[in-house]
Parts: sequence; structure tokens; C-alpha cells
Amino acid sequence: MWNNIRKNVRKLYNEVNVACLTWFNSNSFASNVLVLSRCSAPRDRRTFSTNFLNVDKGCVEYYAKQSFIPWHVSWSRRHISTSKTMASTSSSQQNRLALEKSPYLLQHASNPVDWYPWGQEAFDKAKAENKVIFLSVGYSTCHWCHVMERESFENEEIGRILNENFVSIKVDREERPDVDRVYMTFIQATSGGGGWPMSVWLTPDLNPIVGGTYFPPNDKYYGRPGFKTILQNIAEKWRTKRDDLEQKSEVVRSSLSKMTNISDKGENALPSEPQVMKCFGMLVVSYDEEMGGFGKAPKFPQPVNFNFLFRFYGSNRDGEEGQHALNMCSHTLKMMAKGGVHDHVAQGFHRYSTDKFWHVPHFEKMLYDQGQLAVSYLDAYQATKDKYFADIAKDIFQYVSRDLSHPAGGFYSAEDADSLPDSSATEKKEGAFCVWRQQELQALLPDRLEGHDDKTEAHLFSRYYNTQDSGNVDPYQDPHDELKMQNVLIVRDDIEKVAEVFNLSVETAEEVLQKCRDVLFNVRLKRPKPHLDNKMVAAWNGLMISGYARGGQVLGDTQYTTRAVKAAEFLQTHMYRGDTGVLLRSCYTSHEDGVDQITEPIEGFVDDYSFVIRGLLDLYEACYDVQWLEWAEQLQRKQNDLFWDSEGGGFFSTDACAKNIIVRMKEDQDGAEPSPNSVSAMNLLRLSHFLHRPEWQDQSEKIFRVFSERLTQVPIAVPELASALLFHMSTPKQIIIAGDRESEDTKSLLRTVHKYFLPNKVLLLADGKVDSFLYKNLDILKTLQKVDGKATAYVCENYSCSLPVNTVEDLEKILESG
Repeated sequence: MWNNIRKNVRKLYNEVNVACLTWFNSNSFASNVLVLSRCSAPRDRRTFSTNFLNVDKGCVEYYAKQSFIPWHVSWSRRHISTSKTMASTSSSQQNRLALEKSPYLLQHASNPVDWYPWGQEAFDKAKAENKVIFLSVGYSTCHWCHVMERESFENEEIGRILNENFVSIKVDREERPDVDRVYMTFIQATSGGGGWPMSVWLTPDLNPIVGGTYFPPNDKYYGRPGFKTILQNIAEKWRTKRDDLEQKSEVVRSSLSKMTNISDKGENALPSEPQVMKCFGMLVVSYDEEMGGFGKAPKFPQPVNFNFLFRFYGSNRDGEEGQHALNMCSHTLKMMAKGGVHDHVAQGFHRYSTDKFWHVPHFEKMLYDQGQLAVSYLDAYQATKDKYFADIAKDIFQYVSRDLSHPAGGFYSAEDADSLPDSSATEKKEGAFCVWRQQELQALLPDRLEGHDDKTEAHLFSRYYNTQDSGNVDPYQDPHDELKMQNVLIVRDDIEKVAEVFNLSVETAEEVLQKCRDVLFNVRLKRPKPHLDNKMVAAWNGLMISGYARGGQVLGDTQYTTRAVKAAEFLQTHMYRGDTGVLLRSCYTSHEDGVDQITEPIEGFVDDYSFVIRGLLDLYEACYDVQWLEWAEQLQRKQNDLFWDSEGGGFFSTDACAKNIIVRMKEDQDGAEPSPNSVSAMNLLRLSHFLHRPEWQDQSEKIFRVFSERLTQVPIAVPELASALLFHMSTPKQIIIAGDRESEDTKSLLRTVHKYFLPNKVLLLADGKVDSFLYKNLDILKTLQKVDGKATAYVCENYSCSLPVNTVEDLEKILESG
């Protein structure tokens, strides 16, 4: 899809350039729109070039959220110098955004710009006054969104130009992914890149005219027009060439609609093993044998790749390829956990690494990463029985429970990368909350090391985490000296080797290191904290519910299951309308740690439904409370009603009644978050086996056919969908335990099942409650009874079951035999 969009829409865009953009007295304006585009970046990096292969490093973040990353780009070291002073809050007058709940919109409430939220009031004003709409999209933890605010949106003169000539709309992309998706498609199609902040100019009918991402405020950079000049030129040409602009924008809108219409008209073959093997082969080619990960720097976690590779291993355990898949996962996960992308002091994972070593991260922390990576580490533990992976999963849960949890049970969205170095500072710096000077470590860790008169605990800590007097950050990763003389903790040697250097036992060395981490954690608590985006997004909460539920299953710890239940109850209470069966996209934290909502709540999108359904299915397999399976079934029916394309197949991102969305799209990219179509294909397959719904298996097959071209040509772009295809190609097992949920013999059999990595199974509890939702949907349960009064296991395929067993040993034999 994307290649077609880029080719055809860029052609139209070039027509707009010729017809419209040459008005700006500079042929460079069009390229300025393209190459001044600036993604939310790892650090303060900006690159200018007329060559599309020479792109900004930060732009790779967007590609990683979309598909296979074009790693052949070349990097430039020319940068814009930006100020990082605190955003001003001194304005005596606030704009409309002060009435909003989104942390991102509230960050702009004191701008001199007359901002509107996305809505009818703004659209009506644009039509009534015949003004171009300036659409600015970002999110509250976006570094370059902060930069553009400080440089442009706090500027009184730029604010005046915007207010006089445009209707300015500010959108939180995490609240409104539907808006973001449409216009980011336009930006990527016309420029070959994208990112945030996104800046797009629209007609009053919401058709895109031209756009980019970050723009510097003035013309001093490389002789190209800055944001102020661009605004003045667009305003002038709207006054003089409006008809031409509107005509071209209608053509672009029509073309985008046609080219994003992916469907199956009955001609597409059902993908199968060749597509799976091609996906595996493409991951092998992109794999970094030394440092783990896929592709070159910057490196992203990409849990969707792990999901596919673990499932591929599960289907090829004894083969060389299956073992290689497992090794790629386990090596990458270990290198990530040892690297600076992992917060060794306060737990959790940062967004990505700016280098190939997983060392210097972009320090932002996102909920969706924590939820997915928890599952990846749990899969690794199940598959390898290496306790190291279990410990990292617990580490993630510790971070989320402490720092990203609302008291009522929901999960917050993110923590920012930037913060003040100390309480007296006025400029935020990236990573300030997380990094350490060597002298600071020596002062904080002064205790003598056991058996050494001339060594302190700081020596052991510094050796293990590779800290240095001059700092351990490559200057190339720190172009503005924010991390000069600072250390980002990274583990390069095994604990055994480091303990030997200091003539310590491994146990003693680990105890000392834990003591040191505790000291540093308490010091960090006294530092100014990064901004917390405390809105709660249904989709991301669904991903985190999956993480905790899987933690309860795999680790056998009920605290994780209990936390998942609390989050699911939160969603049911605060983000679900029981009368209509509709999920809500988001809710917000009030000043008293309560739960708040906007006047017109945003109804959920397809990713909210699909991710929450996945979470509920995982939760059922952790606690066996049938209410969660029943709610998952209800949500799936509602998702089908709202988003399914009854003619062409696949799920649209928005429902048919969505207002003011010019293109109804279907996502076909697994990136930082999996595509809702990929997740839904798996959900439908699981539900079909949970509840014996063959029509839902047929529906999942339709999804595979709709995206068969993607699976055939570039399956590495949809590894989550390839995972679902693997599940479909296998013969999934229904493992049914007949017994009382609270009895010890039942729990023992359930724990046995969770000891094994069994990706192609569904797990059901037959508790004898014949009037329950589950029994009403699965007649076979009434025939499966306890044997000799003991909890009994049945392992079935297509509901044809093996002989019952009621001992752990016998069940293990069946599961180990495959």
C-alpha cells in the first residue's frame, strides 16, 4: 500500500507544487517542506538536504512504527542549536485548550496562539471566515514538539500571524490516532518521511494542501524559509489562488482514499508457509549477530518481531531454523536488558537506543513498550527456563506498578525524556533524571568493599556498569553536550567475571550492586521528575493487561493476575459504556488522583477494541473468571459491527459514523504497536477455539486474504500478522481442566500447563457451572468430568480429546510429546 501511495500521491503533490507552491518566490519551498520535516527525535538533531536518502535520524522512529526500516539512509552531523528553556506559563490569558484534559493540549493552553481542539467549532469558523486550517499534531512527551512550542507557538509575532490568517487546531495524536493517521499518510506519501510534531495546512473541508513536521521559527537556517515565512506565504496564496488550491486538494483526497482501500474481492489466495518462511528469512537478514536487534542504529525493541520468532520457534522446536529464531530473541533481549535502553536503577525500558549497542537511549518511557516487552521476556523465560528473563519481566512490572499506575487501576501513558538537572535549573535536558557523573557515584557509594582497603563499592559499581571519569557517552550521540561528563549505565561483562576481578563471590557482588542501585534510586527520587502523561488510553491499557496476565500465568504469582484484574475492572468502570457496548479511547487523571472525562468523550478506535480483547483473553487464561471471556466476546461483536468492511474484508481504523475523517483507512503495518488487523486476526482465531465459533475463523482467514500482498511481498512489515498465520496453520490445542477453580489439584494442573511454552493453545476451565456463559457456548464441557473426584486434564484438537489424566506427571508427558 505505502509504495503505491508514495508514488501516486507524490505525483499529485508535485502538481500542487508546480501550480501552487512556486508562489512563494522560492523553488526551495517545496523541498523545504520535505526536508525540514522533523520527527520526534532521539536527541537535538536536525538535518537539511535536498537528497531524500540523507534524512534526519529521528525520522527512523516513524518508520519503526510503520514497517521495515530503510536502513540505507546516510546521516549528517549538521544540527540546529535549540534552546531548552522551560515552557512559559506566565501568560495572563489562556486559550481554549485550558478547558481540555489531554496533558499535551494543556501544555499549549498559555500560548498566544488561538488554539482550537479538533472539533466542529473550529471547522465552522474556518468555513465562515474562509481560512486555511493549520493543524499541529503531537504528544506530551515528544521532544521536538516541545522545541517547536518554545520557538514558534510561544512567539507573540507568530501567534499574531496564525490568529489573523488561520484557524489553528492542536491535536494529541494519542487521543486522536484517526486524525494523526490520515494526515501522516499524506506527509509520508509526499515526503517519504514523517514524525512529530506534524504540521499540515488544510482547506476548510479538511483536505490537505501541504505539510511537514518540525519547522524552525525563522529563515536563518541554510537560507530556507522558516515557519513565519511559510505562514505568510500560504496566507497570501490562499487569498490569491484559493480555487486552484481547493481543486488540487480534492484530487489528493480522492487519490488517498482510493489507494488506501485494501480489500479482498475473492481473488486473493490464502497465505501459508511460504509467507511465514519469507518473514523469517527477512528477519534473519536484518539481524545483528553481535549486538542483537534488527537493522542498524538507531535500534528499537520491536516486540512484534519477538512475537513472530517465538511462535516460529514453537512450531519448529527441533529444527535448526527454530533454534535460530529462539537464539535471535534470547540474545537480543539479553543485550537490551544489559544496555542503557534498560533503566538499571528505576526499572522499565526507554523508547529506543540511538546506537547499535543499546547504550544511549532516547529516555522517554512508553506504556505500550512496557506491556509488550513484559510478554517478550516471559516468552523467553518459558522457552529457555533462564531465570534472567523472568527477573527482567518482574523489573518491568515493578516500574509500571510504581510509576505508571493510577490508584483506581488504570495505567498512565508515558514519561518524558527531558527533565531539569536540579531544582535550580531553568533548562531541561534529555536524560537528566537518569544519568550520573563519576564523582557523584564515588561520593554516593563510599563504603569499603569487602576484602579491600583501597576499593569502595563505587569501584565495583563502576566496573560493572562501565562508568568513566570523563563519562561514557560517545560525543556523536550527544551533539549538544547534554550528556557531557555523564554516564549511562550499561553492562558489558558477566557478573561472574566482575566478581572475580574483585575476588568476591557472585552472591556478594550481586548484594553490593543491589545496595548501590537502591542508594541511587533514592537519590533520583530527590531530582526533578520528568513530565508524566497521566491520561489513560484503552488500547495501551489492554497491552499492559496482557503483560500482567501473562506474568500471573508464567511466574505463578497472583499479585500480577490481581493487578491485571484491577486494570480490567478500571476499563469496565471508566472507559466502557455498558448501555451501548462502546469502549472509550481515553480518560484522564484529575487533580485529586480521581478519574476525569472530557465533555464529549472520544469513542474507541479499532486498536482499542483489539488490544483490550487480547488483554481479556490473556486475563481469562490467568484467572479463569469467565466474565472476562464473555466481555471479550461482546467487544469482538461490537468491533465487528463498527469497523468490519463487509464488502472487502479487514477492519477499518474508524467506524462508519466517524465525523470529519476524510479517509477511512485499514492499518497494515506492525510497528511500535501491532496493527489492529494483525491482533484481530489472532483474537478471532483464539475466540473461535474458545467458543467454537467457526465463522470467526473464517473472518480471520478473510483478514489474511485482504493483506495477502503484504504478507507475500514484505512480510517483515507485518510480523504480528504472520504470527496469527502461524497459529492458523497449526492445529491449536484446547487444553481443558475439569475441576474447581480454587481447589489445589486444579491449580496444580493449571500451573503445569503454564510451565510450558505452548503458543498454539487455548486453556479452558470446566468448573461444572452449567448455566455459565462458557458452558452455554461449548457443549463439550458438559461431557468432560473429573475422574475419581480429582481435577482432570483433557488435551483436545478440534474438540476431539485425548484420554483424561489427573496427575501432573501424566499431563507433563502429554504436553512434552507435542
